[in-house]
Amino acid sequence: MQKKVALVTGAGSGIGRAVALRLAADGYAVVIAGRRAEPLAEVARLGGADVLAVPTDVTDPEAVQRLFDTAVARFGRLDVLFNNAGAAAKPTPTDELPLEVWQRVIDTNITGVLLCAQAAFRVMKAQSPQGGRIINNGSIASVTPRPFMVAYTASKHAVTGITKSLALEGRLCNIACGQIDIGNVQTDLGIPMSQGTLQADFSLKPEPTFDVEHVAQAVAYMAGLPLNANVLNITVMATAMPFVGRG
Repeated sequence: MQKKVALVTGAGSGIGRAVALRLAADGYAVVIAGRRAEPLAEVARLGGADVLAVPTDVTDPEAVQRLFDTAVARFGRLDVLFNNAGAAAKPTPTDELPLEVWQRVIDTNITGVLLCAQAAFRVMKAQSPQGGRIINNGSIASVTPRPFMVAYTASKHAVTGITKSLALEGRLCNIACGQIDIGNVQTDLGIPMSQGTLQADFSLKPEPTFDVEHVAQAVAYMAGLPLNANVLNITVMATAMPFVGRG
């Protein structure tokens, strides 16, 4: 039986790395994308022979198309896209945020997600059997902001809109779409959380984190569902983080 094929963006580190390795361990052929070739090569080495590294800037439409063409050329189809690549910016008051910083976050977190979703839709609609699954990496910022994070917050709110639009349009061609919102995962990006991060009252306090493997397991569960079932949205977070009732 042919392996299912997954494509993971932002796979060189953190959440993307953990998800790619979990899917490979679960028997998927995995195409991994990211801007940096060396970390991708290391993930591919750890994941085994059916993990293909394709360095890609998801904000570049031509690079994204090459990524998906390469995936299909190597493995024949695409069953799962984990749309994970993202960018953040250091906390900055909204009135002081440089336009170029705003644009970088928006280009990666919205346009990059859209470009990959478009390419996945084209592949999944055309292949036989038709269909597949797209899982977008949102954030708890898609629901509740932190202070001085307007670009990231706006971009992740937009990801939720993309997810819902894809979930609706996907009904026509057997494509399921869901979103995972993650809070305080223990990666390089999550380290500042345990050292102190801005609260709703603008104080600086440490927050609990949790192991990234739990995110990988959650994505693997979403990916493994039959296409007639879908997790539209799931939140995985550190139990004691100040999210519910924040502020």
